[in-house]
Amino acid sequence: RKLSSVIFDGPDDDLMQTYNAQPAIMTVSIACYEAMKERCTSDFPSPKYVAGHSLGEYTSLYVSGVLDLEETAKLVSLRGELMQDACEKNPGTMAAIIGLDEQSVYEISRQTGTYVSNINTDSQTVISGNKSAVASAVDLATSRGAKRAIPLKVAGAFHSDLMKPAAEELKNYMSDLDFKDPLIPIIANCTATPLTTVSEIKEELINQICNCVDWNRSVKFMINSGVNSFVEFGHGGVLGNMIKRISSESAITSIDTTESMNCNI
Repeated sequence: RKLSSVIFDGPDDDLMQTYNAQPAIMTVSIACYEAMKERCTSDFPSPKYVAGHSLGEYTSLYVSGVLDLEETAKLVSLRGELMQDACEKNPGTMAAIIGLDEQSVYEISRQTGTYVSNINTDSQTVISGNKSAVASAVDLATSRGAKRAIPLKVAGAFHSDLMKPAAEELKNYMSDLDFKDPLIPIIANCTATPLTTVSEIKEELINQICNCVDWNRSVKFMINSGVNSFVEFGHGGVLGNMIKRISSESAITSIDTTESMNCNI
């Protein structure tokens, strides 16, 4: 079945499968980027950095010239399949903890045997692990004053050790692809620092499958480096909303419809 059919026609249960969801999200994000680039031509902004949250890091590879579209699509498709396999071998889930600081969530993680998988803002963190451990962490977070502790509808425990089988398999495949040094530095999910070489990028792509996405520090790094305007490509404006919480003074444009394509950024 064609990916476009899954994207436009669903059903949602099919679209939520990791091997479909990952190529679908990448395709929509790159389509938004290319559509705006075509519309704006000479007015298209030249970014100081590119960054993506989790899977979004692969869109950054394409935008920065590390991989062409075909290679990016192949890598994302394989990543989705490998992570789906890991989900089936090591079942798990994730939950968002809102209203507790990072240190408090790390303490809950240690006490419940879960993993801190996303640090999205100063007060929004995501944990992952097996289902019973995540349920215990949700209860503990609530008892310690979290505004909300929300189980997420996901296929597995992403960005945790439960994904190690996927990371090991992906490492073997990447040697067959023609990676190039990025034309624009990519801010790494795991370290919140710029990636400027092929070796750094490959190491990051393996590490981020099993390790925490530190979006909070990634955004703060860019702001501290002089960035005051962000353009988000892809559905929903989720990252734009996170950036607003991190820095209310930053200008944010989210591109996910033809109406939202403003060349005067």
